[in-house]
Amino acid sequence: MTAYWISSYLEIRDEQKMAAYAALAGPAITAGGGRFLARGTPEQVYEAGVSERVVLIEFDSVEAARACHDSPAYAEALAALGDGVVREIRIVPGVG
Repeated sequence: MTAYWISSYLEIRDEQKMAAYAALAGPAITAGGGRFLARGTPEQVYEAGVSERVVLIEFDSVEAARACHDSPAYAEALAALGDGVVREIRIVPGVG
């Protein structure tokens, strides 16, 4: 069953660290089987929605998403990011 990695950026503290992270994270996630479906700031928010950066990545399974997140290549990206952002990441199984 597919899974979705959802990153919500609550605060961007350092654009340079975020750029260094993105340069490493994109290839690490793609190599880990991730497919970027959406990224950027919302065009519209409703209810308690916040207009902050969000990234949606599809994986073949929850296990694949976890393995990608815990991989050495992604760890390198996280090291580059450091304290450059405040965000949350959720890995959610798909339906059906």
